[in-house]
Amino acid sequence: MAELTGYVQYRFRSDEHDTNVLLKGEAEWVRQKVEELGLSGLGWTMPIGKDNKKSKQSANTPSENKKLISIDDQPIGEKPLDMGPTPDPSKIPVVRRPIGELDLSRELKMLGLEKPVRPDVIELMEIFAEMDDPRPVQGAMSVDPMAEAWLRELLHVVVREYGITALRTQDIEEIASKKLGNREGTALEVWLESLFSAGKLVKVHGSDAIAWGPSPRWLAGKI
Repeated sequence: MAELTGYVQYRFRSDEHDTNVLLKGEAEWVRQKVEELGLSGLGWTMPIGKDNKKSKQSANTPSENKKLISIDDQPIGEKPLDMGPTPDPSKIPVVRRPIGELDLSRELKMLGLEKPVRPDVIELMEIFAEMDDPRPVQGAMSVDPMAEAWLRELLHVVVREYGITALRTQDIEEIASKKLGNREGTALEVWLESLFSAGKLVKVHGSDAIAWGPSPRWLAGKI
């Protein structure tokens, strides 16, 4: 090991004694530690490039049953080069308010965000009535391609235009029953459940009703 200079790595492993030692640092320092541990003539040493931290301490493989040897009496050395600027606490804004005084709606508006407003059923009925006939859904998994295409158009409007992720079963029935194969009540629920099982819809359990929303891939026409 005497012939090596610069930054090196020393490793010694003994399965018989469940010991694994790894030392990294300058060659002279590593050589001294190996002698202190009584490992002269054992293990192997190889040159390696310097890392940013230039840490002179040992690393050990994680194992609860192995004997760990740690060398931590050497200075850490230079700090990493990618730490960034020193934090300046004076630039961190301090906001204090009484508990319960936060107006979340106002704060969201200041950020350019608005709380989603559930669309009116009558308004959706009018929009739905003016839509052109969509192309039937393609794929062997579709039981009723045309009804599924109409449902996708409805949920597309709800998600894209109103920011709502789901519609209640009764709302879907009131708005689009005629274009969904005249499905109502239990028949509609069974059909929606089948689309949910196929991964095309998501089911939302509310406090008073079940709602249905589109999966992203189905809404994009990929399934």
